[in-house]
Amino acid sequence: MKNKLLMLLLLSISNMNYGQEGFKAIFKESKITTHDIPKGQEYIFGYLEVLENRRDPGSQIIQIPVYIFKSRNANPKPDPVIYTVGGPGATTMPSAQYMNYYQYLNDRDFILVEQRGNFYAKPHLDCPEWSEALYLSNLPGFKSEQSDSLFEEAAKSCRDRLIKKGIDLNGYNTNEIAADINDLVHVLDIKEYNLLTISYSTKIAQVLLRDYPERVRSVVMDSALPLEVNYDEESVANLLEAVEALLSDCRNDSHCHAAFPNLKERFFNYLTAKTKNPLEVQVINPKSGKMETFYLKGADLITVFTSASSGDVSEIPYQINKLLEGDLSLIIEQLSSLFEDPDLGAGLGMRLSVWCAEENPFNSQDIIEAETIKYPEVEGLSPAVFADEICEVWRVKKVPDIENQAVRSEVPVLFINGEYDNETPPKWAGAMRKNLPNSYQLIFRGWKHTPTTNWQNQCAMQAANDFFNNPGMKPVPECFEQIKTPDFKIE
Repeated sequence: MKNKLLMLLLLSISNMNYGQEGFKAIFKESKITTHDIPKGQEYIFGYLEVLENRRDPGSQIIQIPVYIFKSRNANPKPDPVIYTVGGPGATTMPSAQYMNYYQYLNDRDFILVEQRGNFYAKPHLDCPEWSEALYLSNLPGFKSEQSDSLFEEAAKSCRDRLIKKGIDLNGYNTNEIAADINDLVHVLDIKEYNLLTISYSTKIAQVLLRDYPERVRSVVMDSALPLEVNYDEESVANLLEAVEALLSDCRNDSHCHAAFPNLKERFFNYLTAKTKNPLEVQVINPKSGKMETFYLKGADLITVFTSASSGDVSEIPYQINKLLEGDLSLIIEQLSSLFEDPDLGAGLGMRLSVWCAEENPFNSQDIIEAETIKYPEVEGLSPAVFADEICEVWRVKKVPDIENQAVRSEVPVLFINGEYDNETPPKWAGAMRKNLPNSYQLIFRGWKHTPTTNWQNQCAMQAANDFFNNPGMKPVPECFEQIKTPDFKIE
């Protein structure tokens, strides 16, 4: 496999013409990489060149960075793992620095693919205008009635700037990314491969299973987002369900319940009370040295849960109880970060293009409006990632209806979920299994979003690797059997 890949790096894809007559996707090796690679790790880095919009005959050629990491095994299996992260708008490339920790390389090659439009791709669809608007909207004293116009102007400014650069925003969506990966597979003449996807990129996996299944050997979907689910209509309900599940586990744990009796009821009542009468919190502005005052509602205070990672789960009841007793240290720490300068808005243009073409058109605005006021604990928290008005400003074409329909496939699939994942709840993957008869699901007790990226416990990564080695059966590593309900911190 190694020598074959090296020989084919500069060869063009055969029998796959898109857009421009005679155009063929190619992979060009580059000595200049995006990141420093661990010593001793053999790899190839380069750019996949493809059309920006395969439906436009005059589309420009764009470049997508790719790492091909060689297996640590002297006799690697012939089917590599192709990996791309979530988002949309997140970059895959920083993972290149940590190849020593990826178990997949013990058995086969591991290929990192950046999604088009993200930070290291050329072009990069950044939106610093949006980040600036977000920064301003979070400052004390910002008038909420100005929020809509602030973000609409930010979206317009970003869109206008990207258009002036010659970027076709309709070329940045899940279908094009899936086609990019399919092109790469053909360029490198990979006969069979495995997919590792997380969160948003599980949508890419579903499109590949539907449109380009021939060379897909197996798929791991970590924290799956089904094509058929309207994310924006459910996000607030999923958040509250996850919080309730965790606090119910605390209630059922004798030590946790004794330390924090009736914590679920007290917390939800507290959120409701602060939604009606916001909590006043004073924080020192590190830039001016002046004391600033924030007024927080339930939608703001629920960050005690949302800001925690899988490794922090055991402390969530403890932190909630501290908040209920008037200890605002965690909240103050979170608020202090809002004074930091806005970032560059990396990948935000990509995120807007994907969401406004694939998610927003299928939303029921009536449902979204109802969900925004339905839950007294977080009343006013919109479930929508982007408001309908923002997508009207962004103006990308709606994808066909098939992109909102379930995918059927016989290819082996492993679903990995965190029990307390409010972003992509385990129930979604459970429902997807009806159309994927050769699928399995592992739910990691007490974990949150994207278990395979939990560096404090690599059990989910081990499960994924076991599945790649034997996709015909459900992996049950010993470490998985040892994971129980969290040992909640009580003091």
